[in-house]
Amino acid sequence: MNILFIGGTGNISTACTQLALKRGYSLTLLNRSLRSSVQGVETLAVDITDIAGVADKLKGRHFDAVVDFIAYHPSDIESRIGLFRGKTDQYIFVSTASAYQKPLENYLITEKTPLSNPFWDYSRSKIACEAMLMQAYDKEAFPVTIVRPSLTYGDTSIPLAVNSGYTSINRLRTNKPLIIPGDGLSLWTITHNSDFAKGLVGLCGLKKAIGEAFHITSDEALTWNQFYMLTAEAAGVASPRFIHIASDLIAACIPTFAGSLLGDKSHSAVFDNTKIKRFVPEFESTTSYREGIVRSIAWFDADPKRAKSDDKASALSDKLIQVYERGFAAAVAEFKL
Repeated sequence: MNILFIGGTGNISTACTQLALKRGYSLTLLNRSLRSSVQGVETLAVDITDIAGVADKLKGRHFDAVVDFIAYHPSDIESRIGLFRGKTDQYIFVSTASAYQKPLENYLITEKTPLSNPFWDYSRSKIACEAMLMQAYDKEAFPVTIVRPSLTYGDTSIPLAVNSGYTSINRLRTNKPLIIPGDGLSLWTITHNSDFAKGLVGLCGLKKAIGEAFHITSDEALTWNQFYMLTAEAAGVASPRFIHIASDLIAACIPTFAGSLLGDKSHSAVFDNTKIKRFVPEFESTTSYREGIVRSIAWFDADPKRAKSDDKASALSDKLIQVYERGFAAAVAEFKL
């Protein structure tokens, strides 16, 4: 099979690249620089926004499948349709599970769950991209397949809701509290990229998947409290300090969290993977969070250059915790009067 990945070296796409190569597929990556080239694959060194440059690279080429990991806006999709019309048998658009309705009317998310997110521009843009692609499918049979990952991580990332990355490990190991949004009891799904890759690569070249949408996630649903505790255990911290702060307060104080929390992580996210399993029978999520987070922390610990904390982000957390605790104490004092 002859496949083109637009991207191919990111958190999600790296695992897909590795699996496609393992299966013996002919893989080409379209990237901005040869410095991001991967051994064993051809790299087209061109910026995807350089329409003329990409068109020149694609002359005389045809792919069984094109997987687009880096399209975010309808303008991106408009150019992709023009570039790949007649040049691929399947265009797989990597969307997002955060596009699903917020708040949910039913706790179990299927592909029939409505798409609506009033809280996050990122999600709304992906929804608009999906709509444009399905319109092209209806009008001209543009061969689109839509894939919706949820929070996906790999051996080089630590995917917590607040203070993600090695900053969270540093705070745990220096006895600083980690912020858990809300009461930490909502159910969530975090997926290892090696599991996601099984679903996505399995869809490549699958004709019956054209015109369809799939989410690809783990079957494991845990509370945020459990995710944080498992992270602490993997970091070797027996008595971690956690503090629960309402998501709307976090977003009001640190607006950069607004979309991610209010439009995604503050809501329960439990996925029914029946559809992807029906189309790709070999799909199975086998990496538990307990196993995956041990591997992630080991990767950071293996090289001091990787184990860097974001001091600015950590200071913001400290400030938010101080403000919250002062307000908490003041409220309690008022009610004791």
